[in-house]
Amino acid sequence: MPASPPLLARDVHKRYGATRALDGLDLEVSPGTVHALLGPNGAGKSTAVNVFTTLTRPDSGEVRVAGHDLRRSPRKVRAAIGLVGQTSALDEVLHGRENLVMFGRLHDLSKPTARARAGDLLDAYGLADAADRKVSTYSGGMRRRLDIAAALMTRPHLLFLDEPTTGLDPRGRNEVWKAIRRVVGEGTTVLLTTQYLDEADQLADRITVLGAGRVIAEGTSAELKDALGGDRVIVTARTPDELARAAEVLGGTPDPETLQVAVEAGPSGGAAAMVAAIRALDAASVDVGGAVLRRPTLDEVFLHLTAESDEPQTRGAAR
Repeated sequence: MPASPPLLARDVHKRYGATRALDGLDLEVSPGTVHALLGPNGAGKSTAVNVFTTLTRPDSGEVRVAGHDLRRSPRKVRAAIGLVGQTSALDEVLHGRENLVMFGRLHDLSKPTARARAGDLLDAYGLADAADRKVSTYSGGMRRRLDIAAALMTRPHLLFLDEPTTGLDPRGRNEVWKAIRRVVGEGTTVLLTTQYLDEADQLADRITVLGAGRVIAEGTSAELKDALGGDRVIVTARTPDELARAAEVLGGTPDPETLQVAVEAGPSGGAAAMVAAIRALDAASVDVGGAVLRRPTLDEVFLHLTAESDEPQTRGAAR
């Protein structure tokens, strides 16, 4: 019999008064992966995390975490998960090592076991040199890595990361990304919510986009981009006249503001489409400033999906 997925949610509903925070949410997370949960403010991401981590009870629906029923066995669910929230849970007066030992003791680890586990995690996440300094002296990236280490003290099956890099500079975000990759490499599954689309693009094996409390799209980053139209050849003209000629040759729609025309690569693939476009322009003696091959970005996918998330046809897109 196959093992249960780390997280399985079916038809989950949650209301706050007249507001439907979750409206039939379905989600399945595969083991050993990073699964990103995206959506605009109010889409239901935080409510979903609160439900999955037993902080909020759903009104209806089924949720199983690490094989445990959320309603019947909330204590077993809590024992199987780790959570890094949007705000740090660290005590800034304590040293880094003291914080980890404290978290271990709160989870019923013996003092020797907690100290040994803390030492391993401090080494693993590049914090050994700062282990005996107060957390108040840590940089933002160091604090988030220590937050992640604290959540891993009990070796959870599933780690929830709720916008873990908000407010960090690029160096700090990079440090946290490395920590997340290490977590997954050691066998822990991660459910990540983030406002940074490049973060999901870099880290996630699979992405679920929420809108109005339900799934409006799901797939890998590549699948979601392909659903928006795949590769495009972007040609930049030198003058408005050359732009019009390029658009006529390539069959694309010109953009007078950017002096660009875009054409879909089609089934032949991006490289072949690029070569074909350049040859066609050369044959027609159209002198252009340049041409690039470009895929839709995850930002474009996100804006497209969430702008139309109230329309019925969008609800099943790329699922």
